[in-house]
Parts: sequence; structure tokens; C-alpha cells
Amino acid sequence: MIRLAAGPDASLADLRRAKTRRQLIRTELVRVRAAARAWRNGLGGLLAALAGFSLVKGRSDLGELTRGWAVAVGWVLLGAAVAGTLSALTLLRAAHGRPSVVRVAEVPSREALDHDEALRTAAALRIGIVLALVCLVLLVAAVGMTWYGPAGPGQAHAVGLLAGPGER
Repeated sequence: MIRLAAGPDASLADLRRAKTRRQLIRTELVRVRAAARAWRNGLGGLLAALAGFSLVKGRSDLGELTRGWAVAVGWVLLGAAVAGTLSALTLLRAAHGRPSVVRVAEVPSREALDHDEALRTAAALRIGIVLALVCLVLLVAAVGMTWYGPAGPGQAHAVGLLAGPGER
């Protein structure tokens, strides 16, 4: 036969650890969402900086490349658009949550709901960051391919800093 007995009283350190753990769990979702908003804003700024990078001019028309290179640039740009769109959606999901409804009969504690949402938010944030970086790499690759790809028949190869439309 097994006998159950009360364990030792909790020490002051045990009580402090439990209080800290409860506070971390209580604020977990808020902290993860704040991180997601910061990443969303930071990656948005990085994409804006890439748009500023377009001041450095190369070929502005894919028709100036050989056909094979123009097709390759098109596929890379499509990949960048898909990665960027998926990144934006996952970062928005991480920053603002997923619209959902919970059945009243299945409602667990608030801490359990927030913890589950924090885990899903952190996962969406990691995926969104990776996809944003993939988008950036693909955009830089596409720009590099248009600048340094082989020129089509009768096309000059010109890459210049801040070149205007008539200065190429």
C-alpha cells in the first residue's frame, strides 16, 4: 500500500521562482507580439532600404538581356514576390494574432490559451523572418543578374551610379 504525505514547506526561493514563472507566463504573449511588431517594422525598413538601393542604376528593361537571362530574372523576381508575400502574411499573423473562435465548452485557462498563442506567434515570427531574408536575397540576385547578365544583341552594357534615364 502506498501512503501519501505532505511534502516539505516551500522555501522563500521556491515561492520567488514560482512567482517569477507565473509572471513570465502571464506576459509571454505580450512580449512575443512586441518582438513580432519590432521585427515587422525592422524588416519593412530593410525592404525600404533596398528600394533606395534602386538609385544605383543598371539596365531598366529586361529586354536588354539575352532571352535566357531575362527568363531567369523573371523567375527569381517571382520567387521574391512569393517569399515577400508569405513573409508579410506570417509577420502580420505574428504581430496581430490569428482570427479564431474558441468553443465555450472547450475554453481552457487564460494562461494556457496565451501560452499556446505565444508558441504559435513565435513560430510564425521565425518563419516570417526567414522568408523576408529569402525575399531580400532573391531581390538582390535579380538586380545583380540584370546589371551583370549578358547583353542581348545590339545592347550596350552600362552600370552607373545614379545614372539618369538619358545617361546610360
